[in-house]
Amino acid sequence: MSVSEELTNRGFVHQYSAESLAEILDGPKRTIYHGVDPTADSIHAGNFAVWMLLRHLSDAGHKIILLVGGGTGMIGDPKPDVERTLTPPDVVAKRVEKLSAQAEKLLGAHKVTFVNNHDWLGKLHLIDFLRDIGKHFTINELIKKDAIATRLKSDNGISYTEFAYPLLQAYDYLELHKKHKCDVQVGGSDQWGNIIAGVDLVRKKEQKTVYAITIPLIIDKSTGKKFGKSEGNAVWLDAEKTTPFAFYQFWLNTSDENVIDYSKIFTFLSLSEIERLKSTFEANPGSRSAQKILAFEITKIVHGTERTVVVQNVSEIIFGSRALSTMSLEEKKILVENAPTTKISKESNILDVLVETTLASSKREARTFIESGAVSIGDTKFLNEKEVIPENLFTQNLAILRRGKKQVHILEIK
Repeated sequence: MSVSEELTNRGFVHQYSAESLAEILDGPKRTIYHGVDPTADSIHAGNFAVWMLLRHLSDAGHKIILLVGGGTGMIGDPKPDVERTLTPPDVVAKRVEKLSAQAEKLLGAHKVTFVNNHDWLGKLHLIDFLRDIGKHFTINELIKKDAIATRLKSDNGISYTEFAYPLLQAYDYLELHKKHKCDVQVGGSDQWGNIIAGVDLVRKKEQKTVYAITIPLIIDKSTGKKFGKSEGNAVWLDAEKTTPFAFYQFWLNTSDENVIDYSKIFTFLSLSEIERLKSTFEANPGSRSAQKILAFEITKIVHGTERTVVVQNVSEIIFGSRALSTMSLEEKKILVENAPTTKISKESNILDVLVETTLASSKREARTFIESGAVSIGDTKFLNEKEVIPENLFTQNLAILRRGKKQVHILEIK
């Protein structure tokens, strides 16, 4: 299977600036770049889809450049609704440092060249830039860009600062083409206009043909929402922002309608392996076998195999397929730090504990849960509201209180 066919079948391809994707990717090896602005000090799952594409392209023999926007990050790509708040230079610099370290960890073994566009944008002279670059852009072209067009119709309008952003991104492409012979830029579909501006600038300035490829925005089919900070559901790749356990749980909770699509984008399982996974999953969706493999594979890529095995074990302890008695000290630490945990006194009343842990919103609701047989620790069900929780149900001072199949809470003896 060709590179273009593989990437198309995996769902990486949205738009491209050639007669066919094969023209770009299946012939001579290219130098391909992707840029990320430091709007945060970590990328999230939506960004990571492009980084996975870079790894596939690298494995196919193409040269990869990852640009961290220390310069463009000082301005900010126009948002369709409001003007961005300018980020202080020292904050931008710190974010660039952290993003660069994250990129080195996730992509560094794949012969990626890392660059910071502040190295050239920070040295530009205004008059020279306006004469040499600005002359190649018309207002008519710029106001057709979606975010700019939307802002021009709003009461807030758009500042010249953000209006000029496409010129800076286009200049990045020109700079990388001249210095590194870069001839492909990849990005999210929302970057199509900015990427094409760079394609046009290289053609006008250098009389050379370069290309653009975008991937679709990653959408949760069950909600219609995209991955991203603006949606309030960002899942970060930085362990300090989203713990490895929470990261694993996010993918483990992937809906049935998304799991195969996500496996194609976010894992390195072959397409034939994914087809077998799909068949097994469809035969028994209740097993959630596809979600378990997806969660393990992507967490392994981001956080390493050793940590992934630990968080997988903890997850299995919480959801009942492993016993608490098998837990290591490291697993206990992760369990208490990541799962909802409440410290209780010995021989506490089950009715009070349900309310204290918020597994029930009131004593009345707690009684209903108890009477319906929905409350348990291990194999022990609590059917009487006056029952106390016996100490022999605890292991290493911990017990897992369940309400129904999905609601769990860790109890720790004080």
